Formats: sequence, C-alpha cells, structure tokens
Amino acid sequence: MKLATTYLGLKLKNPLIVGASPFSDSVHAACQLQDAGAAALVMRSLFEEQIDAEQRALIHHIESPAESTSEATSFFPSFEEYQLTPDLYLKQIEHLKNSLTIPVIASLNGCRPGGWTDYAQKFAAAGADAIELNLYQLVTNPEISGDEVEADMLETVRRVASSVKIPIAVKLSAFHTSPAQFALALEEAGAAGVVVFNRFYQSDLNTDEMEVQPQLKLSDSSELLLRLRWLAILSPHVRGSLAATGGVHSSDDVAKAILSGAHGVQLVSVLLKHGPRVLSTLLNGLQHWMGEHSYTDVNEFRGAMNLKRCPDPAGFERANYMRILQSWRV
Repeated sequence: MKLATTYLGLKLKNPLIVGASPFSDSVHAACQLQDAGAAALVMRSLFEEQIDAEQRALIHHIESPAESTSEATSFFPSFEEYQLTPDLYLKQIEHLKNSLTIPVIASLNGCRPGGWTDYAQKFAAAGADAIELNLYQLVTNPEISGDEVEADMLETVRRVASSVKIPIAVKLSAFHTSPAQFALALEEAGAAGVVVFNRFYQSDLNTDEMEVQPQLKLSDSSELLLRLRWLAILSPHVRGSLAATGGVHSSDDVAKAILSGAHGVQLVSVLLKHGPRVLSTLLNGLQHWMGEHSYTDVNEFRGAMNLKRCPDPAGFERANYMRILQSWRV
C-alpha cells in the first residue's frame, strides 16, 4: 500500500499529522510520535499577544497585551503561563529539527496585521519546514463588519507569505459567510493550503459563582462531519493543500477525510486520549480499508466523494437538508 502524500509541497510518508498541541514541547514525545508513524508535526501556537507582551516588556518593563485597557490586561495569561517564550519557541524549532526526520510546522496565532508577523521569518531561519497561520478570533464589536475581518486576515496572510519562502497554511474558522470564496482569496494572498477547521472553545456559566467558566473538552468523531462537508465543497476548487483537523478518532474517520479531499489529517484529541501508539492502529486500519476497497494508493481515492461530480452542489445540500427534516415522525 502506498500511503505517501504531498501536503504544502512537503513529501509525507502518510497523511497523519500531529496537530498543534503540547506534544511539540517535548523532543522525546515528538520522537515517540514519529516512531509510531506520524508524518509531520505542528507545534503549539506562538500568540500575537505573547509576542507583543514580550516586546513591550523590553521597552517599558511591563507585561501587558497590546491595545489593552488596564482591566483587560487581567483577561490574558501572565507571561509565566505560556509554555514557551518567543525565544524558547525558536530554540524548540531547532531542537525538533535536529531530532526528527519528519517536517516540523511552526504555528503563529493572531487575528490582525501587526509586527508579530515578523516572527514568520524567525521561524524560517530556525528551520521550520512550514508555518500554520492560525487566525482565531471571535468578533464581539458590532461595528466591525465581516468584510473588515476578512480584509485584515488577507492582509496578514499577504505579509507572512511574502516574507518567507517556506509554505504557509491558514487554519480557518467555519463561520465565514462563504468559506469557499474566502479559501480562494487566501490562495491569491499566498497561502499554500487551508486547514479546516479551528475549534471554538465554548465557555460555560457557573450559576453559583456567577462567573464565566472556561472549559476544554476533547473532540469526538461527531465534530468531523462539518469538516467533511466543507472539504467536499472546497476540494474541487482550491489548487493548494487541504487538511482536516477536529474529530478524527478512527481509521474510518481518516478515510472519510481523504475521500472528501484532504491531503493531510491532523490528530490531537485521539493522541491525548490514547497516546502515540494509536497512530499505528490508525495506519493499519487505513491500509485494511484500502485493501477492502481495492485501493493501492491514497491518491487514488482522494476527493472521490467531493462535490465535483455533482451538477448542482447547493441544490444537493438544500435537498438533503429538507429530506432529513422530513424524515422525523411523531
């Protein structure tokens, strides 16, 4: 069975990529993942606010997020809470590159154009094979339009992509008005690939303490469905790479993502739950599935179930929506 794939122009031995997570903090853990079958590793994010805080601290001897009020300062993690300082992050890229043979993808996390994007050049100089640009944000200001948000994102991608020679992947939210159009705009801005989708972490309310209660829950396979739909929609149109992240927990999930058009499949929650050895289980399961369906190469079935063959994709989605609603009886 040939499991090799190309993602962001990088030759991978198989489609399984360790997504942005604490695993990158330990060279030993990263080596275990590589030995178990991981084809690439995405580092945890270095944040815009973290970079700005360090730069401001050097100038003013303070540790406050850029453009924050004194009250808002308390919302952000203190400098000591970040697992890696910007300087240590660059050193960790070097340590990982010296210890691994698989590609190392650095992650830069921000939401608007700014000096923090200069770290893309530092990532490249430290040896990163690619950069995953995570544009996570939740817009709460009603005076900011969706067009303004996307314009800032595109400008950020242009700045980063034009400053380095290594490929850039953009990790997207599912909550754009037209993700397909925006994915094409990202390619025009210089992105070599798109990662679908960012997980929005939902806070709960503590009704006893009357406080907002942040919480982190690991994904399950039900989250994959949204990714499959948009991979199938994007796959016929984008020229670059596509990666799925969120909800991949079985070899069948991996096959579904590739059938929908994914070049790479990112894993985090399943690794946190079961450890590096689950990679071997997923790869063996994928090979077994390929054998059952007479495939000898992952490239043979990539995108086989995308919407390229559908004459009216929007009508197809609308019809399925109506059919599902009509299926319930009481």
